Amino acid sequence: MKLKTLILAAGKGTRMKSDMPKVIHKVNGIPMITKIIDTLSGLNPEENILILGHKKEEVLKVVGENCDYVLQTEQLGTGHAVIQAKEKLEGYDGDVMILCGDTPLLRESTLKSLYEYHKESGAVTTILTSIYENPFGYGRIVKEDGLVKAIVEEKEASEEIKKIKEVNAGVYCFNSKELFKALDKIDNNNEKGEYYLTDVIGIQVSENKKVQSFILEDKMEILGVNSKVELAQAGKVLRDRKNRELMEEGVILIDPETTYVEESVKVGRDTVLYPGVVLQGKTVIGENCEIIGNSRIIDSVLGNNIRVESSVIEESILEDGVTMGPFAHIRPKSLLKEKVHIGNFVEVKKSTLEKGVKAGHLTYLGDAQVGENTNIGAGTITCNYDGVNKFKTVIGKDAFIGSDSMLVAPVNIGEKALIGAGSVITKDVPSNSLAVSRSKQIIKTDWRK
Repeated sequence: MKLKTLILAAGKGTRMKSDMPKVIHKVNGIPMITKIIDTLSGLNPEENILILGHKKEEVLKVVGENCDYVLQTEQLGTGHAVIQAKEKLEGYDGDVMILCGDTPLLRESTLKSLYEYHKESGAVTTILTSIYENPFGYGRIVKEDGLVKAIVEEKEASEEIKKIKEVNAGVYCFNSKELFKALDKIDNNNEKGEYYLTDVIGIQVSENKKVQSFILEDKMEILGVNSKVELAQAGKVLRDRKNRELMEEGVILIDPETTYVEESVKVGRDTVLYPGVVLQGKTVIGENCEIIGNSRIIDSVLGNNIRVESSVIEESILEDGVTMGPFAHIRPKSLLKEKVHIGNFVEVKKSTLEKGVKAGHLTYLGDAQVGENTNIGAGTITCNYDGVNKFKTVIGKDAFIGSDSMLVAPVNIGEKALIGAGSVITKDVPSNSLAVSRSKQIIKTDWRK
């Protein structure tokens, strides 16, 4: 089975009203073009070739080395776009699947079925189509005896042809050699003065070659994203699919309509996601967790039996049994080990908290290493920045840091050390020691009369 793909992605996308190329706009957290390439990977094509034009450098930054590309310097129609790949496909005698870079809702199963149908039928061309009750704006599929005879665009359609409800979905399987033979014969004698890929069909039919359609039941799959409104529609479809997939795998979503889970997120069974939860990027969450109200978790890994309430976690790791929130913030490069407790209004940045550490209230731990079972009192701050450089605070296991303590880094607090409340610690504290650093309390009686 020999298959290569062409992805049409050269257009300006003016209706998007954006400085970005249309195909790199994100749907449910993933650029449209990336979503399509990921979908195609299930077909194991020999090569994906992008047809690029408008701001190609920005598109290439997104797709990286996943695709080869050719350049369409002038946008003269879909047929003209495909002609740009002729040299790339010189000598290739397999099949080519052509689709647009703004159709992120296509399923892998749909494209596989289309290609299998194409191979089994022996047709030179197979067109993905759908049935629309209101087909306005779409190219109509004209058939005779069950085979395709032509695709007629809306602007060129007669009143009789406009009554046809089977429409072109913009996805094609071609025999490569037959495709380019026909492309050599198309012209731009139409209202828009463009070279239409669909004209290939008429040429092949006139040469008595077999062209057929494969009708798609879920017409939402062929939605082309041409505006911010359609971008939102496509994003919602993908979110609904993702949420359904999670629930079928054993995740509990209290209200799927208000739960935002991006494409690449993974969640374990019996984890409960409450309304307002946002899970983004490459986040992985284990089993039996609770993620509650307006929590946002980005590119992080959470173990099992974790509870997060109304908090933000970024690019960090939380091990089994961690509890945090409400209103806590775990910033990038943090590691919270088993059964760590982070309470309300606590911020942790680029720090490691060993098993059983507790920081219950109003605390900042930045560039810190905190040992097992240490208790961090309310209002504690690791003073890690001198205005130029960041410095590290190291706290041993079983230490007790009293409320409202300032730990001025670089500083080491030993195991089982106790820091008195309100202290400003600027020197290392040995293990098993008490350190107190505060102004002497003065009482003047009868001060007010």
